[in-house]
Amino acid sequence: MSPQNTPPRPPDSLSRVAPKLAELTTGVLFDDVWERKELSKRDRSLITCAVLTALYRPEQLRFHVRLALANGVRQEEIAELITHVAFYAGWPSAVTAAQIADEVFNTA
Repeated sequence: MSPQNTPPRPPDSLSRVAPKLAELTTGVLFDDVWERKELSKRDRSLITCAVLTALYRPEQLRFHVRLALANGVRQEEIAELITHVAFYAGWPSAVTAAQIADEVFNTA
């Protein structure tokens, strides 16, 4: 996932509250789905950020914007993704996504 090819770890809170969900997140989502060769990790990051923007999932979007940058997505591409999604998912979702991206860009 990251440049070192280490899959992301679920948050400690997830492991404490729902250990099986944390296990599935690591074992199925990141060790299997994200490793499939049919799409690059870069493409998966673009898709995931678009879906999380559209579904208004700000906490997960924050993590995935960071991951997208690590997977080679440029800040300009994330900004364009957000602008594009605004027309399909709505302005409030896009504005929130832009604010989150700005936070991540300025801490990366």
